[in-house]
Amino acid sequence: MDAINTIHLFGLRIDEPIVTITDLLVSALCIFYYYKLQKSGKTEKVFTWFKYYFLLMGIATALGGLLGHAFLFAFSFGWKLPGWIISMFSIMLIERGAIEHSGMLFKESAVKVLKVINILELLTFLCLTIFTLNFFFVEFHSGYGLMFVVLSFEGYLFLKTKNPASKNILIGIAFAALAALVFMNKLSPHQWFNHLALSHVLMAVATFFIYKGVRKIEVKSSKVPV
Repeated sequence: MDAINTIHLFGLRIDEPIVTITDLLVSALCIFYYYKLQKSGKTEKVFTWFKYYFLLMGIATALGGLLGHAFLFAFSFGWKLPGWIISMFSIMLIERGAIEHSGMLFKESAVKVLKVINILELLTFLCLTIFTLNFFFVEFHSGYGLMFVVLSFEGYLFLKTKNPASKNILIGIAFAALAALVFMNKLSPHQWFNHLALSHVLMAVATFFIYKGVRKIEVKSSKVPV
């Protein structure tokens, strides 16, 4: 690790400190929003999916910051896997939340098929990630889940109903897309505040808007005409 990206605090070596801090920022927000949803007392399925999305993403980003960056020097590369795997499960949960939220627009049989596809998709990318130890499959799964599944379902719901919850979730997805662009193009404002740190900050903003959207969700039993 380049010395400029390493600090020593109370005799403890910490690599990529800014990247770690921004990872932990996302983690703290996710855990806080999980706590808020847990305390809300809402028990409907849609809230359960989103609630556990925040919890697992909070755990994943904490592991990513600590094992994947700050203290990776003390572990093998394989220790990145726990954070990767948990993040993939979290993406599956936010996909399921979007499907559940927009389910009012679809037939019950179609929703069941979508849920099966959701599981098969996770298992496919999970196997590819574990057997190759390639972060590309984690990225691809995340991009597919957020930019295709969540964007499509929440976008369709917003177009049909002008749902305010979907509007905020879509804003969140837009910031997540910006984070992905920064990451892929390695847009680094500074050698300390690099593309990873910037993408984490954008993900924190995305997390805020997604939570803001989830908080606005109103559960309705009736189907909306397509």
